[in-house]
Amino acid sequence: MTEFRFDLLATDQTARRGRVTTAHGSFETPCFIATATAATVKAMHPDSVRATGAELAICNTYHLMLRPTSERVAALGGLHKFMNWPGPIITDSGGYQVMSLSELRKINENGVTFRSHLDGSKHELTPERSMEIQHNLDSNITMCFDECTPHPATHAQAASSMRMSMRWAERCKKAFKPRPGYALFGINQGSIYPDLRAESADALKKIGFDGYAVGGLAVGEGQEAMFKVLDSVVPHLPGDKPRYLMGVGKPDDLVGAVARGIDMFDCVIPTRSGRTGQAFTRRGTVNMRNARHMNDPRPIDESCACPTCSNHSRAYIHHLFRAEEILGPMLLTWHNLHYYQDLMRGMRKAIEEKTFTDFTRDFADRQAAGDVAEVKS
Repeated sequence: MTEFRFDLLATDQTARRGRVTTAHGSFETPCFIATATAATVKAMHPDSVRATGAELAICNTYHLMLRPTSERVAALGGLHKFMNWPGPIITDSGGYQVMSLSELRKINENGVTFRSHLDGSKHELTPERSMEIQHNLDSNITMCFDECTPHPATHAQAASSMRMSMRWAERCKKAFKPRPGYALFGINQGSIYPDLRAESADALKKIGFDGYAVGGLAVGEGQEAMFKVLDSVVPHLPGDKPRYLMGVGKPDDLVGAVARGIDMFDCVIPTRSGRTGQAFTRRGTVNMRNARHMNDPRPIDESCACPTCSNHSRAYIHHLFRAEEILGPMLLTWHNLHYYQDLMRGMRKAIEEKTFTDFTRDFADRQAAGDVAEVKS
């Protein structure tokens, strides 16, 4: 039987190149996880997502417990079959969405009671129930149920929130049902306070997890503060287990976090941007709704091999968005996801070749150069 395993294949200073093995196959790190919140990557067919190079998908406990329910997914054979994703799947615990989306929520030591943002129905989510739901979904990587500490928070508020999350982490570990090739990740909390982050890391290591996530970031603290947190907390995380930065981020966030030893990322930014007309390129972001693209026959990114850039012009993508055609968000989402996977592939190669410093310098220079104007007709 396949055991869950993390193999460290190469390092370049603190940047790491690895491989994670699960019951549903392996994925290379550093990696960007395809965001399939409600068991689908918005505007993308599963085969198209895989074609970008994505090997791991993330689904969300909160959304799936409400619709279609984890029990229904289990009865239909689990998430892999339900969404036609044979590869590894990770599930968020639902804690962040309970705090950000639900109505009339009440939190106490036992868990959270809330009303659904869909129909107002009342629900309770506890560490034990979160583990049960994620087990029903057949997630390869289950995340501990925690409270995402709001930002800003005082030291006292962050300490109280973090310590409750650590008590919940103990309950998650007890409720989790171990199986070969399946894993439970703990989530580090503590807001922007290094002493609390260190205390959280020590508590998680004492409990013992298969991987360690850094949560509670990308909530308004800014990139500089986020990097300071990573600088302080990553040395406290086990070096033989995968490290996952949750909810991050933009391309320069990924490069900076990989440089600090992070292995895994997820974020809605590339797909959400794809639906709103923002393209990510090797020369920064481009607004495809901008009139300057109206007569531009070039691809979005001339160095990109995705089907969008291989087959369609900026002028066409611009037209689709102005005409509000659904194909526009589909093509731009495909491009953005491909760009993110290209970025991760480039970082993995650079770490293997021990040229990561050169890679980061070249990345920053290209991004700073910006997108060039359209060609003159």
